[in-house]
Amino acid sequence: MAQDTSVRPLSRDLLLGSWKMTSWMTRDVATGERREALGQDPQGIVIYMPERVIFFILKNNRKRPERLPPSDQEKIALFESMFAYSGSYTVEPDRVVHHVDMSWNEAWSGTEQVRFCSVDEHTLSYTSPPSQNPFDGREIVHEVTYVREKRQAGQAYRSRVST
Repeated sequence: MAQDTSVRPLSRDLLLGSWKMTSWMTRDVATGERREALGQDPQGIVIYMPERVIFFILKNNRKRPERLPPSDQEKIALFESMFAYSGSYTVEPDRVVHHVDMSWNEAWSGTEQVRFCSVDEHTLSYTSPPSQNPFDGREIVHEVTYVREKRQAGQAYRSRVST
């Protein structure tokens, strides 16, 4: 019996769970040029729970500090090679909107992050609206792909806590 892996209409239930990043590309709006945003084999996770979305992303090949506490330069390098945020989310027919209530960078707290999505049982793909690249000012689109992390046998995602 063949499994149905076709892309389905976006729904909250289909998003629930833990997703591991497999690629993050940027596409230059003017030229179409594509670049790896975080190098090969980026490290990232997005977790959709019924109440909240959690993002934690690390750039590939982060350098370990030489000592604790890290030097000021090491702290800056660590800060610039990751991002994390959390908040509630709403699902629309073609997108998910993250309502950020806390972030590694306070500039994102209180913002809405729109991600146009396609999702099936195994793959989640995001495309962002065009935005300015903070590193070089180019207008770019982010294209990010995740794979669903395997659930443990008998594990289920529940919308309500049992009492």
